[in-house]
Amino acid sequence: MDLPKVVSAEEWKAANDQILAREKEMSKESDALAAERRRQPIMRVEKEYEFDGPNGKATLLDLFEGRRQLFVYNFMFGPNQEVGCDGCSMVVDQLTHPAHLHARDTSFALASRAPFEKLERYRKRMGWEVPWYSWGGGTFGVDLGLSPPEPKVGEYQDGEMFGLNAFFRDGDDTYRTYFTSWRGVEVMGPVWTYLDRSLLGRQETWEDSPEGWPQTPPYDWWRRHDEYEEG
Repeated sequence: MDLPKVVSAEEWKAANDQILAREKEMSKESDALAAERRRQPIMRVEKEYEFDGPNGKATLLDLFEGRRQLFVYNFMFGPNQEVGCDGCSMVVDQLTHPAHLHARDTSFALASRAPFEKLERYRKRMGWEVPWYSWGGGTFGVDLGLSPPEPKVGEYQDGEMFGLNAFFRDGDDTYRTYFTSWRGVEVMGPVWTYLDRSLLGRQETWEDSPEGWPQTPPYDWWRRHDEYEEG
């Protein structure tokens, strides 16, 4: 293995400062892109979807758990599979503690085509607390372009695809506001990464958001996860 060039402390700092300067520019561009996301058109969800979940039957509105925003990760787990996708499992392993998203009025859920009993068995095996719902008898994943109309037996995870959707609730009306897949999912993890892809953003006063968007001073809402008052 050929290591990079070994240099003095002064040369190393100069090289590292160049990298940090580029990273700062990328951060500024990322902030500008997040501001565009908060202004991108949204799509009303017209169909009434039904899921099987930990509390029985649920609607998409129920998945919000009373909050205004919702992320749903489509987890590759087909009805003919006994275990979930390994890559999707890595994604869920890296999820932020839900209390931080909840503090910004945002919920998170998993959705798959496999029956709820299989999902629940695998969730317990993996030690996850995130709510997981089956849409197996409906068309939720198909309508989002993440599932074939019929399971394709023999294909990996029955032909299911992974992806992250963001939704927004205005009263009883729900809207699809953002979607990403493939390497767009790889960058997800920290709470700020998710909030940057939500309609309301981080909801901090420094952000470039439309007039009237909810905002608080930076850091004021930050807590240790056991110090939030759940709402």
